[in-house]
Amino acid sequence: MREILLVTNPLSGHGKGLAAATAARARFDARGVRVREVCGATADETRRLVAAAVAAPEAPAAVVCAGGDGLICVVLQALAGSDVPLGLLPGGTGNDLARELGIPEGDPERAADIVCDGTVRTIDLGLVETGEHMLPAPETGSVERDFGDPAPGALRFATVAATGFDARVTLRANRMRRPKGSLRYSLAALLELTGRLAVPYRIELPDSARKVDTGDGSTGPITTGPVAEAVMVAVGNTRSYGGGMLICPDAALDDGLLDVTVVGRMTRPEMARLLPALAAGRRIEHPAVVQYRTPSVRVSAAAPVTADGEPIGMLPAVFRALPAARPMLVPGANSPRMFP
Repeated sequence: MREILLVTNPLSGHGKGLAAATAARARFDARGVRVREVCGATADETRRLVAAAVAAPEAPAAVVCAGGDGLICVVLQALAGSDVPLGLLPGGTGNDLARELGIPEGDPERAADIVCDGTVRTIDLGLVETGEHMLPAPETGSVERDFGDPAPGALRFATVAATGFDARVTLRANRMRRPKGSLRYSLAALLELTGRLAVPYRIELPDSARKVDTGDGSTGPITTGPVAEAVMVAVGNTRSYGGGMLICPDAALDDGLLDVTVVGRMTRPEMARLLPALAAGRRIEHPAVVQYRTPSVRVSAAAPVTADGEPIGMLPAVFRALPAARPMLVPGANSPRMFP
């Protein structure tokens, strides 16, 4: 009998995470899989407990998160440098990583079966360095350099890092208790429209960055431009955030790159028309929207940063891709079972 480490957060999704864990644990028991549970009182305690468990001589065969993207982000920090695979029991508000990997929401028994019967897929992660945790810029001013080890305190993320308007929306939504689900992000966005939209940004990209073809055929190398006003800049390892909002529609989990979506200055009516399309999971098409694909980017502005829906701090920040950084348990037909 092999063992998994089940990480829970009773607050995830207003109790959805705890309900998912309870149902999945019964499924694991029925299949003869031993479960050890971790439920830290704080994010720091959860991180310490998970890190200690995977570093122990008898490490679990897998770590399984019962919660949302925020809990996953906490666990990612604990698993840095470990090859123990991570499984998901979606139980948060957004569940964007689970959606990207094809793990069903609202069906914890099926999600538990994926842990037992699925296959291991190695995905990229993003890394963000902010403030005192940011490595100094090289003398050349380029962000294309040998980063080496991450700066102390740098944070790994699985989905999207948001800056500006979308980060403010996330921070507001996190403070709200109603409505439940992704509608909370939509309401928070409408409330944020009453404030200032655009702020001056500076976006520094390496020579290897490319503009994503969104219809105008422009895909060649780009160069760093001057400071310009933008509503928000999103850096995506996956396509969506906030429960399916398609902010980086062409991002791939295994291409070794990050997608950067820049929403330039626009009026409130224009932004109000764009938000419903974004919330509905449609591509956003507007002359002020530009997308890049890059291994790294430095973003500077007087704006907050979130990653996987969690507050990180303030810009400036350096974002970079961590290729093939995390083994995940995903649906897999005819694959060897992890727990026969």
